[in-house]
Amino acid sequence: MRILETSLPDVLLFEPKVFGDDRGWFFESFRQDLFDLHIGAHRFVQDNESFSRYGVIRGLHYQKSPHYQGKLVRVIQGSVLDVALDIRKGSPTFGQHTAQLLSDRNHRMMWVPPGFAHGFAVLSQTVQFSYKCDAYYAPSHEAGVRWNDPAIGIDWSIPDDAVNLSEKDRLQPFLNEIEGIDLGL
Repeated sequence: MRILETSLPDVLLFEPKVFGDDRGWFFESFRQDLFDLHIGAHRFVQDNESFSRYGVIRGLHYQKSPHYQGKLVRVIQGSVLDVALDIRKGSPTFGQHTAQLLSDRNHRMMWVPPGFAHGFAVLSQTVQFSYKCDAYYAPSHEAGVRWNDPAIGIDWSIPDDAVNLSEKDRLQPFLNEIEGIDLGL
């Protein structure tokens, strides 16, 4: 498995070695030892999947203290533009984001550490998306950042008239309205 850096030092891509022939393909989608080596010890406690259609943007979501959540995300079917936004107080990259193409063709997975808001835009007709989480979902501690905050400037690669959002995501606060995550940086 190759480990690829992004523009944000703590957000990494994991690219598995795919073994394929005329029958299909096989790859290891997760190895604890490699993950621990590159990320550190994290215990995954919850797996989630979502299904979405073209134009859906989910995010930018995170969880507040004490339920900070790291996610290892990947696409099972389709393609997305996957985004991680640094919201850690005191971080030199606070307010910066990385946007990566994840698809069923490149098989890449992205590690979104605690202290980052996460979201994705569906670029294919449909997508099946998988999340490995290192903390349980805590509805009372969920939070978000507005998907189209001009201070962040994310190009979601979806025309404005095709964007499909939940009401919750449409009403999230702007980056300058949130407290930010205090991880002691």
